[in-house]
Amino acid sequence: MRPSARRLLAQAAVLAALTVPLAACGDDSDGAGDGPIRPNVELAAIKGDTTAIALDEGFVGALGDLGLTPGTVGGGKLVKGSLVFPITGGNVGLYTPGEVSPYVIGQLQHEGSGLTLAAGGTTVRLSNFIVDPGISRVYGDVAVNGKVAVPNAYLFRLDGRTLMPVQMEGDLAILEGTKVFVSGPAAALLNKTFGTKAVTDQLLVGVAKISVDTATAVAS
Repeated sequence: MRPSARRLLAQAAVLAALTVPLAACGDDSDGAGDGPIRPNVELAAIKGDTTAIALDEGFVGALGDLGLTPGTVGGGKLVKGSLVFPITGGNVGLYTPGEVSPYVIGQLQHEGSGLTLAAGGTTVRLSNFIVDPGISRVYGDVAVNGKVAVPNAYLFRLDGRTLMPVQMEGDLAILEGTKVFVSGPAAALLNKTFGTKAVTDQLLVGVAKISVDTATAVAS
């Protein structure tokens, strides 16, 4: 297959694969049918561009009330009120709606970047995020004052009911609108670490904007 044709195929497959799972975030129903079902499209080697979270004013206010100072580590950035993390890898498999729920199994990885929260000489680092849209969760490593406390912890939950239609900007597939909340386990950990009861699983962190570089995807 010529490079241009492969590139177009990858773009089309990524659009189809990414539109479904984030829109279905929060769907906990079981897959239908018996026996193994193969995906219609498999995408590997997804890299770039970024996952950005436009921080909610309530979250920023809550941090201020708790005396917590946010920051970033590694490749993470705080740009114009949004946390931005580079996508470093990922893969997805797209199934036929009605055969499997959720319709996509996969993940997007953000190795080497993260978020910090600091107060009173204590710094909590949340890093190496893995977005799993099929189960509406974000995992990552938790460290306290530089020492790993919980690897691969459940950090955030996703709600994709407010997701807007996918848009293309050059090679980038843009998915914007999924809400990001602090998970119950992460809220408990932050409360314990910083001596508060104010963090709950209803705390809205912000709204996600995922930009995927379709030119890096490999379709099969």
